[in-house]
Amino acid sequence: MFRLGKTFSFEASHQLPHHDGKCANLHGHSWRFTVVFEGDLLQREGSETGMLLDYSRISAIVKPLIAEYLDHRHLNNLLLNPTSEALAVWLYDHIATELPHGLLALLHSVIVHETCTSECEYWPTRRP
Repeated sequence: MFRLGKTFSFEASHQLPHHDGKCANLHGHSWRFTVVFEGDLLQREGSETGMLLDYSRISAIVKPLIAEYLDHRHLNNLLLNPTSEALAVWLYDHIATELPHGLLALLHSVIVHETCTSECEYWPTRRP
């Protein structure tokens, strides 16, 4: 079995409206997230021979989502309560809708790194 991940980053602000601490205030992060794929069959021919999938295919799907919805944005305009958990679900769902069927079966999880010491991993109970 193979598991591979591709990490992306973006800058964005948010505030947590239900939080009883300092995160209720407007603040920003240098967010990172990793898209994780898992499978046991490597490509047998073509330019991806010996790979589960080429990292550039992941980038081609994820980078437009970052540019359109996330980078230098206020995440409260995207999510009502933009916790790491909510962002992880949003990312997983949006990436899943952009993947071709063959890659969708390999999508395992999304790990959101809100800070350098805090992360949240999401995967659905039932994977596509």
